[in-house]
Amino acid sequence: MTISTLLLSPNWRLLTCLSRVPSPRLLHSSLPAPGPPGALPNCFGHHCTKRVLLSDGFRRTLCVQATLKDHTEGLSDKEQRFVDRLYTGLVQGQRACLAEAITLVESTHTRKRELAQVLLQRVLAHQREQELRNQGKPLTFRVGLSGPPGAGKSTFIECFGKMLTEQGHRLSVLAVDPSSCTSGGSLLGDKTRMIELSRDMNAYIRPSPTSGTLGGVTRTTNEAIVLCEGGGYDIILIETVGVGQSEFAVADMVDMFVLLLPPAGGDELQGIKRGIIEMADLVVITKSDGDLVVPARRIQAEYVSALKLLRRRSEVWRPKVIRISARSGEGITEMWDTMREFQHQMLASGELTAKRQTQHKVWMWNLIQENVLEHFKTHPSIREQIPLMEREVLTGALSPGRAADLLLKAFKSRH
Repeated sequence: MTISTLLLSPNWRLLTCLSRVPSPRLLHSSLPAPGPPGALPNCFGHHCTKRVLLSDGFRRTLCVQATLKDHTEGLSDKEQRFVDRLYTGLVQGQRACLAEAITLVESTHTRKRELAQVLLQRVLAHQREQELRNQGKPLTFRVGLSGPPGAGKSTFIECFGKMLTEQGHRLSVLAVDPSSCTSGGSLLGDKTRMIELSRDMNAYIRPSPTSGTLGGVTRTTNEAIVLCEGGGYDIILIETVGVGQSEFAVADMVDMFVLLLPPAGGDELQGIKRGIIEMADLVVITKSDGDLVVPARRIQAEYVSALKLLRRRSEVWRPKVIRISARSGEGITEMWDTMREFQHQMLASGELTAKRQTQHKVWMWNLIQENVLEHFKTHPSIREQIPLMEREVLTGALSPGRAADLLLKAFKSRH
């Protein structure tokens, strides 16, 4: 497979380029390749849509390598009507269309995945137009919630979510459940612990299985976030599976990463050991009520000490440690104030916009890796050799590294 073939796949349509140009006015034009300085090279004959926006003293160009017309080519009339119906219902705030759209992007069927990319491109274009009207600033707030099993993530979301909807926000909760290593099934029971929130018409809860994906999230969490934002939800909460020391992939998908920890969850040394603590923008000690108030205060002090030893990831924000109780509601309002403070500081400094741009690149490369591996495993010549190489490894005739080298050489020789 050549690089050109990879870039012509449907996932290429997600790639956008953000760069600075010297023009002082708002422009909108469709230009053939090669594009202006700073734009991606248009080596595939696609059009380049250019929009220049003056924001915070900087002029930015949004360069999209294909028009919406390119994305709809090859669709039948029935498929076009299907995508149009989902898109129209989604931007109008219809929950049923949002649910159907997320189901579409979660599908592993080849054709449905192509339809999902067409829908996603339209939603991304709509979202980009909305952000342009907001001086290039994001209109939504994405928050990732992680923590060990039993930390009270679902209970917290129930209490926190009700407070947000009462303030007029529209909340979407993407709850990720682990899939069984033996049966492949998932309980998807998080929604049953959010009874009041699930009845709220300003809240949408979507449980999804990991289906073998590592990092505490699903394969399509990024896509689900975009669809929820397109559906008019301004706050997106992503609840990951119960995490250990490395499941923090959600940090590459959200604006703010919140770590929930129960009292007596380990001393400050545990906090330093966990890779997840380095990614946290806010550490929350839960269940700070009753007999657990004293242990919660002790853990809070220990994590404050631990965070002082870690390198800061932001120039304007220092991670904080707070205590809350979802049962009594203590600390919930103060926690939201802290989160808003984080959002305002990151927006004012430009770090939030830069963070989202970086996350789009990570998203693109994750899709490329996934598709390249799938193409490798399903390639006719390689698919026939995989069982043979596996038997050679099991018998000890070949080391795993040598078998992998032989398969890669065979793959390269046919490309």
